[in-house]
Amino acid sequence: MFEITIGIDPNIAQVGPFLLTWHGLFTALAILAALPIAHHELRRRGLELPNFDTFAFFTVIGGIIGARLFYVLDHPELFADDPLRVLAVQEGGLAIYGAVFGGFVTVFLLSRIYGQPFGVLADSIIPGLLLAQAIGRIGCVINGDAWGGPCTCLACSGARAAVPGGGGLGYCPFAFTYTHPDAIIPHDLLGVPTHPYPVYDIAVNLLVLAVVWRLRGRSLPSGALFALAAVLYAVGRFFISFVRQERVWFWGLQQAQVVAIVAGLAALIALIWLLRRPSPVTTPAA
Repeated sequence: MFEITIGIDPNIAQVGPFLLTWHGLFTALAILAALPIAHHELRRRGLELPNFDTFAFFTVIGGIIGARLFYVLDHPELFADDPLRVLAVQEGGLAIYGAVFGGFVTVFLLSRIYGQPFGVLADSIIPGLLLAQAIGRIGCVINGDAWGGPCTCLACSGARAAVPGGGGLGYCPFAFTYTHPDAIIPHDLLGVPTHPYPVYDIAVNLLVLAVVWRLRGRSLPSGALFALAAVLYAVGRFFISFVRQERVWFWGLQQAQVVAIVAGLAALIALIWLLRRPSPVTTPAA
């Protein structure tokens, strides 16, 4: 096991009231990477959106609002002393499931408003969304807002002794050790080797993307590709969350795991229904 020490300042620069952070930078890069993929997939499926910019803008806004809402609900103690900090999304603190939920609801509403097929929209968005999530997690690696629990391997034992209550969460293939005082990771984990949780999440996103990319040319009911991706990601997210150190909701499960179960079951039911109902399938161009 080897450690990667991350002592980078989460903030890149500040000009007046504008604060540029690594998390904000990679979030912007993630959005820029996802939009052309979504646009290409829509055209490949024969859907020309004359108002693509409107869809893209409001979907991004909806995703950011959902991501921030989920994070604040899971970490209310971080905002108790400074409620206005809730608005400082560029600092980090965006929950991926919140982003998916917010974007999902936004796309559904826009599809109803503009009379567009929701299933085709969802299938076209999912490849770019998965890539965006992977890119966005790079910002989490730097600022520590998606931290893993402390490792229990022998090489980590000295640092782990400083963690209140001791303990740990198993062997790490490698560990992140955050040292910058402004990192979002809890201060009792500063200097402690922790599971590289964002890397695990990047791997899950890229693996699901590989499956989606391979199946995107197949004849599937509209919406089935999105539902399948949701099921696969939920399974992966559930298991990698065991190495996190988050607030337990119930049954020994964390928020992300509870959401993964609910979202995964809902997506599985939707996938089975889509595959079994007699309806025309979409056959995208190669």
